[in-house]
Amino acid sequence: MKNIVVLVSGGGTNLQALIDAEKSGIIKNGKITCVISSNPDAYALERAKNNNISTDVIRRKDFSDFDEYDKSLTELLKSKNADLIVLAGFMTILGKRVINEFENRIINIHPALIPSFCGEGYYGLKVHEKALEKGVKLTGATAHFVTEICDGGPIILQKAVEVKNGDTPEILQKRVMEEAEWKILPKAVSLFCEDKIKVENNKTEVLF
Repeated sequence: MKNIVVLVSGGGTNLQALIDAEKSGIIKNGKITCVISSNPDAYALERAKNNNISTDVIRRKDFSDFDEYDKSLTELLKSKNADLIVLAGFMTILGKRVINEFENRIINIHPALIPSFCGEGYYGLKVHEKALEKGVKLTGATAHFVTEICDGGPIILQKAVEVKNGDTPEILQKRVMEEAEWKILPKAVSLFCEDKIKVENNKTEVLF
């Protein structure tokens, strides 16, 4: 059974999707053992406590420089015996130390079909605003491993979502979460916990 540590900053809707997936048996051979927030007031911490999951808080502004923060976060994750780290709306950049220590063991969900609408500056509603500006007919979500290149790590799963007439960024964001993010993130986590993902040359082979 692999230990899953989830990093959050806000409301925790993706965390809730993971908790529900674990309870319903979608996530196999993995258990959410800890939720760590960059924000002490994040509602995601309440979601964790309501499900008897231990919590911790680490704030970037409590450290004098980024290197010290990077080192402390790495040590915190190691102390939690994290086999897998999941970024579920974590709004703080990860440093080299964390990424190298947990290579191909950090999964992020991005609200677009990478390589579209991704990279630096593309997060939250901004992704959906850009998709609507471009007039794409399909968008979606991507579950991928985290590397030092923003949204540039090996892709695990993707799911397309239709863009509809009259969509606003908020409406599209909700549809992408419901139809894609909340489905492929738990599935990607389960695949990892079942040792069904092989990574080679920045690409994955998924063994279903």
